[in-house]
Amino acid sequence: MTEPTHLAAVRESYDTVAAAYAARVKPPSELDPLSRAMLTAFAEEARAAGPGPVADLGCGPGKVTAHLAALGVPALGLDLSPKMVELAQRAFPALRFVVGSMTALPFGDDALGGILAYYSTHHTPPELLPAVFAEFRRALAPGGPFMVVGHAGNGEQARPAHAYGGHPVSYASYRLPPDRIAELLGQAGLVVTARLVQEPGEGMKGPVAGFMGTAG
Repeated sequence: MTEPTHLAAVRESYDTVAAAYAARVKPPSELDPLSRAMLTAFAEEARAAGPGPVADLGCGPGKVTAHLAALGVPALGLDLSPKMVELAQRAFPALRFVVGSMTALPFGDDALGGILAYYSTHHTPPELLPAVFAEFRRALAPGGPFMVVGHAGNGEQARPAHAYGGHPVSYASYRLPPDRIAELLGQAGLVVTARLVQEPGEGMKGPVAGFMGTAG
């Protein structure tokens, strides 16, 4: 399978900023109350669903993966950036982290007990999101919980030249309307049972949309 062209830019960019990103990104325990509550709710759903592994897709330096594990979830992390995976494995040696892409998950059909995509889908070009969400559905066991959280907007696209302390990056970011994200999840066979839209506040560049549900 030919790799989608945007992945090389995302991989290279996050390899470049990995150390700076890990130093700057807050652990879940320091997030705002709503963000913490959503992660706790997802963890409760994942624990109730059964013993299957729960994949934190786009795990970065592993802080959210470790938070899920501390909440009793059999969590593992996946990231496109080998440098991010290296940092995560070093910081949390008891957990499993793998290099991989959301466009072709290295898991069998119905193999996962849960999926979390936490601020990790916004680098995917909108026309490729249906294929990414279809991969989520393929790998997620029927009835398994999922949560997708990320930046939302009105179709804006950004291509920053530098990020995380001034390091060069070449990725693009896309901000879709929450209704469109929910529609794409549903079309992939992921049943949205709850959504939360946080309006921009202090330190936020735009709205954040979170979706929870199960594999249909």
